[in-house]
Amino acid sequence: MSQRVQFPRDFLWGAATSAYQIEGSPLADGAGPSIWQRFAHTPGMMSSGDTGDVACDHYRRWKSDVALMRELGLKAYRFSISWSRVLAQGRGRINALGLGFYDRLVDALLENGIEPLATLFHWDLPAALDDRGGWLNPDVAHWFADYADVMYKALDGRVRKWATLNEPWVVTDGGYLHGALAPGHRNRYEAPIASHHLLRAHGAAVQAYRATGKHAIGLVVNLEPKYAASQSAEDQAAVRRADAYMNRQYLDPVYRGAYPEEMREIFGDAWPDWPQADFDLIRQPTDFLGVNYYTRNVTRHDAGNYPLKTAPVRQHATYTETGWEVFPQGLTDTLTWVRDRYGNPPVYITENGSAFYDPPVAEDGVLDDPLRVNYQKKHIVAVSNAIASGCDVRGYMAWSLLDNLEWSLGFSKRFGIVHVDFATQQRTIKASGRHYASVIASNGDVLNSGRQAEG
Repeated sequence: MSQRVQFPRDFLWGAATSAYQIEGSPLADGAGPSIWQRFAHTPGMMSSGDTGDVACDHYRRWKSDVALMRELGLKAYRFSISWSRVLAQGRGRINALGLGFYDRLVDALLENGIEPLATLFHWDLPAALDDRGGWLNPDVAHWFADYADVMYKALDGRVRKWATLNEPWVVTDGGYLHGALAPGHRNRYEAPIASHHLLRAHGAAVQAYRATGKHAIGLVVNLEPKYAASQSAEDQAAVRRADAYMNRQYLDPVYRGAYPEEMREIFGDAWPDWPQADFDLIRQPTDFLGVNYYTRNVTRHDAGNYPLKTAPVRQHATYTETGWEVFPQGLTDTLTWVRDRYGNPPVYITENGSAFYDPPVAEDGVLDDPLRVNYQKKHIVAVSNAIASGCDVRGYMAWSLLDNLEWSLGFSKRFGIVHVDFATQQRTIKASGRHYASVIASNGDVLNSGRQAEG
């Protein structure tokens, strides 16, 4: 018999989005441009020339989107705040109309019994700050803390769970090392600097929260467990480098006060020495860790793949439209690793989901997505298994509430549990959304019927 799926009575079920991916109207009502606004309008950077100018038009349709959340039975909604919507120049004068959008959104969520989880930075740095060096400028930590303080003073109390950053690894790997994401740099000397200043910004924002905030604040990271392709010494070393680069680089400084030793091996003379005071700032006590999980990586040594000198090994398995292996066990493994390495902090799964092909139009108001339903079921069971093994997991946010702009991949990849017809903005709850609603309503118990039949 399979282990029974069980969740704590107060487990927080929700869904997640981010500002630039869904809001549209990026320059409306006095907002300033972000680096993603610039990047999306740079020829050749986006699939099919897509931009976030309209996206899901959530900036204008937020009321009906909140009604949709209520229909799904969401207990929580994780969203991000567009920094340049609130502070057009990234600093200085507050844009009251931009701040007002989030003010009204939070009130509407609470009126509908949905807890708001606010992320301060989900990749969309104000362009005005990028002009001053962005994440390469040491002052960015203070700029970020000042912006965070504006948001705390406006919303803390109504918002009881704050995340500082979303996925700093993606910001630096995509934005500063490989150039596939905004701001589009390709420079191995810049990537470690950007990473470090992101973590300093996180620490400064936590520090600012302790001065005025009364609830909970944490960091959101994307974790991808690494499994060695073989027992060879080369592959074992490769998997340690891959794990240090993607996973431990961002959590070791926060929880242990130092970077993994492999980082200097990876970056060589591009890896700087940092003062102890920086680690004292980064290592601010947090209240929870947000974990975004999508897939795993089976890793082998590859001397020609700089700077990591690793390569993925494709498995005989189901892969999503983004080329990611469906591997639910990796989520359990990730959560138990966090438990063992970092002292079992409270964890929220802040993103988990899958991109599979859906047609652009939901015919007759129906959209069946069996592969996404299967992915969802197995990964929620994986969370239950981690809880049964003692992991302090307190919530799960499906990625994503809506089909949206998948960054430089444009609208070509659909992650939503709600389908969006981008020509009409019509929303249609997919089979995965209906299934997720039944999971929420039963606190996961609906998953036991199928598993007992399997057992």
